[in-house]
Amino acid sequence: MTPFIRLHPNDDVLIARKQLVGGASVENVQVKGLIPPGHKVATRDIAAGQPVRRYNQIIGFASKPIAAGEHVHTHNLAMGDFERDYAFGADVKPEPARMEATFMGIKRPDGRVATRNYIGILSSVNCSATAARAIADHFTRERLADYPNVDGVVALTHGTGCGMDTEGLGMQILERTLAGYATHANFAAVLVVGLGCEANQINAWLAHSSLREGETLQVFNIQDTGGTRKTVEKGISLVKQMLPAANRVKREPCSASHITIGLQCGGSDGYSGISANPALGAAVDLLVAHGGTAILSETPEIYGAEHLLTRRAVRREVGEKLISRIKWWEHYTKVNDGEMNNNPSPGNKAGGLTTILEKSLGAVAKGGTTNLVAVYEYAQKVTENGFVYMDTPGYDPVSATGQVAGGANMICFTTGRGSAYGCAPSPSLKLATNTALWQRQEEDMDINCGEIVDGDASIQQMGERIFRLVLATASGEATKSERHGYGQNEFVPWQVGAVM
Repeated sequence: MTPFIRLHPNDDVLIARKQLVGGASVENVQVKGLIPPGHKVATRDIAAGQPVRRYNQIIGFASKPIAAGEHVHTHNLAMGDFERDYAFGADVKPEPARMEATFMGIKRPDGRVATRNYIGILSSVNCSATAARAIADHFTRERLADYPNVDGVVALTHGTGCGMDTEGLGMQILERTLAGYATHANFAAVLVVGLGCEANQINAWLAHSSLREGETLQVFNIQDTGGTRKTVEKGISLVKQMLPAANRVKREPCSASHITIGLQCGGSDGYSGISANPALGAAVDLLVAHGGTAILSETPEIYGAEHLLTRRAVRREVGEKLISRIKWWEHYTKVNDGEMNNNPSPGNKAGGLTTILEKSLGAVAKGGTTNLVAVYEYAQKVTENGFVYMDTPGYDPVSATGQVAGGANMICFTTGRGSAYGCAPSPSLKLATNTALWQRQEEDMDINCGEIVDGDASIQQMGERIFRLVLATASGEATKSERHGYGQNEFVPWQVGAVM
């Protein structure tokens, strides 16, 4: 096995499988200095201002002359402007032959299918978060012992809900997010606790979201109930009333078409676009062939690679909607005195990624190769089956919160630097991009895609393994993050606009 990886014959760089030392030979080029694992080494002399290619795509421009064998990174590679060929729909292909895998799911009376069975406590505003958490904290494992089919009582609280325009975009996003969770299939029942005087009035939220109270959705305010203690007592009493019905569920065979996965990558490295991301993409192709749905997101992390998605758009308007969200982000970062290349993070760069273009080209691989059938705004309900896109920030908890609000009943999360993320009510699988991470942080990782880099597995083989793990997890097998108790603190609705 070579100590480096060439991804395309036209690339200007190779990726180090292990640390390369000065004097080593790669494709008849002598390495100059140390090249860390996952980082890039130039295969030819590159003049200042010339584009540099990886994946046969531009990842940046030489900020100064680069000699063959040199380390290519932030000291000599920078962003630059160039035209993308959106070629709307040029790569659309026939639908894959339908396949019929099943998993052991939970069928709700209205036809929705769940992968988990929780009772949720939502807060309308930060002011009611403490009461909401106190209600959920009461229901320890010991107190839930008589309800073995209930996965838990979880409080999903947040830091907003007031000090905002009641008619603005921020409020619309919060209302969509809370409505998505209140109606999520993985919740058997939900309580919503408010303060009473907040901008996010519960009654207005119910009306705007076309929701009404009932046996599985109860709402109340601290000010109306008479204080914190009485609110907590009332919440505990209501949950106790909900538990018997929530426990009367059973798992039964369900079509894999009921699985909706939110695709995430965090703590990415130079191997992400080589191993875990394309392997997850192979699993997505399998899921779509079985009628399921996968949601690609994190718009700042597909920036510069959006032309690869527009080519797969089933209709021109689908591709144009994606580009309109890209333009929105360019404006949004500009008015906040930022730029799209503020991403990658320091950890991404330490792992070998240099520009957002390079990071994005690896990130879109999570979306597989099937047609792009729809584009959604943050937390909008996903109604199409197949491969879809949702506009979200790149910050993982915020992004995944939007995906779950849209209906994702599972998250698949690739990482190269290491992540300790989990999600409720939707289980989260974490995919390591390299074996060193797997060995170092195995207690948080669910599968090692580093076997691809090591030459021990192909992308397709790993994709099949991921798909089988998705089915097992959807059937109730606990993920590593679930065993550690992650999920409640990772509920982070996207906060847009001025805090008043």
